[in-house]
Parts: sequence; C-alpha cells; structure tokens
Amino acid sequence: MLDAGLLLIRLVIGLVFVGHGAQKLFGWFGGYGLKGTGGWFDSIGMKPGVTMAFLAGFAELAGGALFALGLFTPLAGVMIAATMVIAIVKVHGPNGFWSTQNGYEYNLVLLAVAIGIAMTGPGQYALDALIF
Repeated sequence: MLDAGLLLIRLVIGLVFVGHGAQKLFGWFGGYGLKGTGGWFDSIGMKPGVTMAFLAGFAELAGGALFALGLFTPLAGVMIAATMVIAIVKVHGPNGFWSTQNGYEYNLVLLAVAIGIAMTGPGQYALDALIF
C-alpha cells in the first residue's frame, strides 16, 4: 500500500504542477501564457518578466511531469520546491500564513510534499525504480 500511496501523491501533485506550467507557458487551462504571466512578473519586480515566466513555467511543467512519472525524483522535487520558495518569497509570504488571506499555507504544503518525496523516494511504481 505504501507504493500505491506514493504513486497517488506523485500523480496528483505532479499533474497539478504540469497544469500550472502549461498555464504560464501556453495559456492553457485559463492561464495567461508567457506574455501575460511575464507582464505580471514584471509588475512584481521579477525581471525580465517573460524570461522569468518561462523559467517558472518550465520548472513547473518539467518538474511536475518528472515527479508524476517518478523519474529523477530528487531533481523533480527540487524543481517544484524552488518554484514554491519563490512563490512564498515574492507573492504569498507578505500576506501571512493562511491561504484565505492569499498567504503561503498551500505553497508550504506543496513544498513539504515535494521535498518529502524527493528525500524518501518515489516508491516502486516509478520509473526510477525500473532504471536505478
């Protein structure tokens, strides 16, 4: 059951990040694409905005896909964790802890899951288990 639980966690978290990356990169799922996200990044001091939006979107999409697959899981966890640290520092941290006030509560949960799975491993239902 442990391996099935790890698979469930990896799939849900990984695919959520794939979706967020696709929002930033391609404007899918109600996102704003590189230009729109880049403009917002510029407005919060993350310059150059389009470049930063690309880096964030790529880290979320690639990190999320790797995380879901259980492939290079420590790297995937770091990619996801890095985006959450930046989201906390640049966007949600000043609003306090609770997500009801746009705080960093949810980002912290995602950060903990990404680092926790990166540290413990992805389980047997993962590409890492087949390769390494």
